[in-house]
Amino acid sequence: MTQNRAESALRIRIDAAKAAHHRPHPRHVSNGDEERYSAAHYPMSFTKGLDHDFGLGLVAEKRHFEAFRNCIDEGWIEAFTARVPVPLSEDCARRKWEAPTAGTAYDLEGPDAQAVTMPPAPALCSDELAFEMAEVYELALLRDVPFQSFDQDGGPGDGQIDDAIARLSALPYAGAGFPSRPRMTAGGSLTRQTIFRGSAPGVEKGPYLSQFMWIGSGNQAGSSGVADGVITYGAQGIDQRVLVAEPGDDYMQDWQSWYDVQQGFDVNKCSPGQNLSGKRRFICTPRDLATYVHFDALYQAYLNAALILLGMGTPFDSGIGKLSGMREMYNPLNQPTGTPQNTGGFALYGGPHILTLVTEVATRALKAVRFQKFNTHLRLRPEALAARMEKAAEIDKTFPALCGCFSEMREQIGDTVKAVESFNPTGTALLPMAFAEGSPMHPTYGAGHATVAGACVTILKAFFDTGTVFGINADKGSCHAGQPGFYHDIETPLFFAPGKGCETLEPHKIRCPLTLEGELNKLAANISIGRNMAGVHYFSDYYDSLRMGEQIAIGMLEEQAMCYPTDQVVFSLASFDGDCVRIGAR
Repeated sequence: MTQNRAESALRIRIDAAKAAHHRPHPRHVSNGDEERYSAAHYPMSFTKGLDHDFGLGLVAEKRHFEAFRNCIDEGWIEAFTARVPVPLSEDCARRKWEAPTAGTAYDLEGPDAQAVTMPPAPALCSDELAFEMAEVYELALLRDVPFQSFDQDGGPGDGQIDDAIARLSALPYAGAGFPSRPRMTAGGSLTRQTIFRGSAPGVEKGPYLSQFMWIGSGNQAGSSGVADGVITYGAQGIDQRVLVAEPGDDYMQDWQSWYDVQQGFDVNKCSPGQNLSGKRRFICTPRDLATYVHFDALYQAYLNAALILLGMGTPFDSGIGKLSGMREMYNPLNQPTGTPQNTGGFALYGGPHILTLVTEVATRALKAVRFQKFNTHLRLRPEALAARMEKAAEIDKTFPALCGCFSEMREQIGDTVKAVESFNPTGTALLPMAFAEGSPMHPTYGAGHATVAGACVTILKAFFDTGTVFGINADKGSCHAGQPGFYHDIETPLFFAPGKGCETLEPHKIRCPLTLEGELNKLAANISIGRNMAGVHYFSDYYDSLRMGEQIAIGMLEEQAMCYPTDQVVFSLASFDGDCVRIGAR
């Protein structure tokens, strides 16, 4: 019997390996800007941490970038220390490039890190790049505007939102209807209810922030509930309130501070970093969300969401519910039989299974996105592109091969650039950053947060019934009767949002109920675009990384489904593009 089991386990591993092998390994294609503009000292490539020319802000020596690129291609960690020249400072320690070789590692479950890919990023001189740079600028200007103003009912700061909508709507990419990476729009137009919302079903419904960024799950003692914003984590609680950063506390708005950060100096250790008050509140502004994604544990929001859903007793997807004990038994006439199930899920199809997968998939996502970041695209961060806007005339004059592209982009988004120059104390076009150190020490495309978001949220969609809606439970026979949560049948559709001072949550009635699918899609968008609000990513980083993360999770679930030899497992989920994906159906 033991030998038979050993042979069966071997066969399953071989079958999973064959399934992974038969997935087509795609070609990885960049937008060509690295090669196209190499003579101009690689102005569209990630060079943070190398030595830069103080006058133009470009890498000082082409050969230094080329040594960096060679080390990436070869994949040996020690080479980055031995062979890449870097600037040193007596005052500041250096920051380290983050995991530049991770995309070369292998895994034993899920798609190989190089078996998924992303399309080329928007290229220099394209209308799409100009638009998404303008978006990042506008988000920086709105960093202290309450999220209430991002909703159709509005609130303080409405005028600033409307100004941003007007400037962005006037750009050619918006006029063309966002052909490459769609935005949520109303009748083809940007509105307060759609701007900066991401792109997936349901993200435009209700408040800008997902309920999972605010609500709690209640505790075993009954001393706290959804509106208290505390998530039950065993006998402990996770408070949804975040540390508050001081309004207007922006960085890298003058050339010297920008230059020091590009040199790779750890400015947080040689000068005060992000100024946190020590007070906590519910997320109320883009700055609050930027603070969340500055310090989060990467999969933190999705682990929290899983704990909330489990704590609420949210219905499982039908393909899992029948195996986990999380459904009623029905006879052929669709009437409850009154016969309870005698088995429930725990190690299999239950809480620990879900909680493990929603975190485990993050490692696969990070390795895959590192291959895109370093080995494929090596795309510059928004803080660097903003410096190109600041020095556009000098750069284009010094390097005629650029054909004036930076000057043309600056002219195209001129109204936004002027607003930034008026906002910055020094009058520069540099991007006001939420963090003293600016962006991380790795390229922008794809985005780690967004890839992990796509992967983790896909796992949650596979296990829970995403057709459930949020509100007061109408099932009088349920142990959750009269309580808010995600249910099939609700008495009152509602949502929770921070009240005055953002220290408490208040319930609000809503005409059209929020779906679990929409709130999970919104959660993924919030975390991903929260990084854009900090100034460290573009929209395309969110859009394409999210979908790559989804493919990683689907591949992992395909191999999971092969491991259950008796009960048939069928995972079904709605993709970020609104398609239905079924995994394991025979």
